[in-house]
Amino acid sequence: MTTHNAKPLPDVDHPQSRPGVGDVAKDVASGRIGVVMGEVGGRVQLRPMRGGIEWETMPGDVVAPRAREELSARLDVKNSNSRAGL
Repeated sequence: MTTHNAKPLPDVDHPQSRPGVGDVAKDVASGRIGVVMGEVGGRVQLRPMRGGIEWETMPGDVVAPRAREELSARLDVKNSNSRAGL
C-alpha cells in the first residue's frame, strides 16, 4: 500500500485573510454582501453590490463570502440590471 503525502486543497470558501479594497465581502453582523471600499477610523466600509450608500462594520465581521453567496449576489445584480434594460 502506498501512502501519499498530498497537501490538502485550499478551502476556497474560507480563505485565511480578510478581503481587501475592491473585493467582495460578507458582513457577518448583518448578513449583507458588498464590495470593500476602504477602512476609516477602524471600521470597514462596504458598498452594496448594486451600488448605493456604503455601510460600516467592524473588521472582525468582514469575511470572504462562500462561493455560492458571492455567485448569488452577482446574479442578483445581473438580473436587476437586465430588468432595468442595462
